Amino acid sequence: MDFASISSSLIRLIQVHGPWIISVVVALESAGVPLPGETILVAAALLAAATNQIDIGIVVAAAAAGAIIGDGIGYTVGRRFGMPLLRKYGHYIRLDENRLLIGRYLFFRYGNAVVFFGRFIAVLRMFAALLAGANGMPAGRFFLFNITGGICWACVFGFGAHAVGTEIYKISETLSLVSLGLFIGAGSALSIIVRRYEIVLLRQAQRALPDG
Repeated sequence: MDFASISSSLIRLIQVHGPWIISVVVALESAGVPLPGETILVAAALLAAATNQIDIGIVVAAAAAGAIIGDGIGYTVGRRFGMPLLRKYGHYIRLDENRLLIGRYLFFRYGNAVVFFGRFIAVLRMFAALLAGANGMPAGRFFLFNITGGICWACVFGFGAHAVGTEIYKISETLSLVSLGLFIGAGSALSIIVRRYEIVLLRQAQRALPDG
């Protein structure tokens, strides 16, 4: 599917279902389901910049709420059922043994920062909450970084995309759609880089945690 098709599909989804669909998609992604949470946030922000169909404040609030709720669900599942559940069923959401080891290593090395900054990284965004719970991160500390991270992420990508879209739309409506394609393309490129960096992280994790 090309960028134009992705853009049209996401915008249509938002137009039909309204802001709540943003919360749902972001929440599911945050809980571990592989969905385009960040992309739908950017699409909604650009739609808000180009039309009066949706308010950017509502877009950001919906995304932040979805991020916080979804991470809360992921954390609760990880805390309640732990590594045994993730080892047994994690492959269904692309959370295999290697990624579990990387997750343990990241929490061992960076601690709280993984929950906050993981929100801004494609792969970690889906798994950070699950891994935080499974690795026994205290609930109070988790929710502090979860809430602040979710709000910051929604503001950065929501208001940021809206500002860019507003300026571009002044020049051309066509360029506004191009900007969405560029955002999606940048996200795809970042995902490729992150996947390649996983190999490096895995080697570091294997050295730091030889017992697996």
